Amino acid sequence: MISVITGDIIRSKGVKPTIWLAQLKSALTFLQPDDRLWEIYRGDSFQIEFKDTQDSFLHAVYIKACIKMIKGLDVRMAIGMGAKTYRGTSVTESNGEAFQFSGETLENLKKEKLNLKIKTANPNLDRDLNLYIKLALISMDNWTTNSAEIVKMHIENPKSIQTDLAQRIGISQDAISKRVKRANLEEILELNTLCNIKITNL
Repeated sequence: MISVITGDIIRSKGVKPTIWLAQLKSALTFLQPDDRLWEIYRGDSFQIEFKDTQDSFLHAVYIKACIKMIKGLDVRMAIGMGAKTYRGTSVTESNGEAFQFSGETLENLKKEKLNLKIKTANPNLDRDLNLYIKLALISMDNWTTNSAEIVKMHIENPKSIQTDLAQRIGISQDAISKRVKRANLEEILELNTLCNIKITNL
């Protein structure tokens, strides 16, 4: 059982690629150091493969945070989970349920006016997880660049306390605390834990 995230940058045509491309590459490299398992294609689309399903939601949250640090941009993503039946020379040539679920779901997201969705072989699980995600998106889709930055930093430094993050950014610990609350970071991390528990039973 693997997970695959397929996505594209929203409103990328309004921003020079040099501004967001490096950020996207950095995000994908952080999540998956093996660059054979991710690819950017068709200009602003990408696909990344993970060898298991744990923290799939958090991986998508991290990519979103990285992109939303750039004012005016957002990202649309579909997470597919399932078997891998064929390994191609690149991630976009590989195949299996996870790839098919991810690709098919992304195609429908624009019509559904959603920016993140999960698809597995279990429709009941999909229904529950996607309701939780839809509620989380009420906050995530409205992150400011500051909110996105604090989410990105926390995921990169999960053991750092708020005073450490404050020193890194150069603001007060109280300001960090307010940004964490505005980003609903604690609730998003709780949702990731719940997703991991439910997905384990697939």
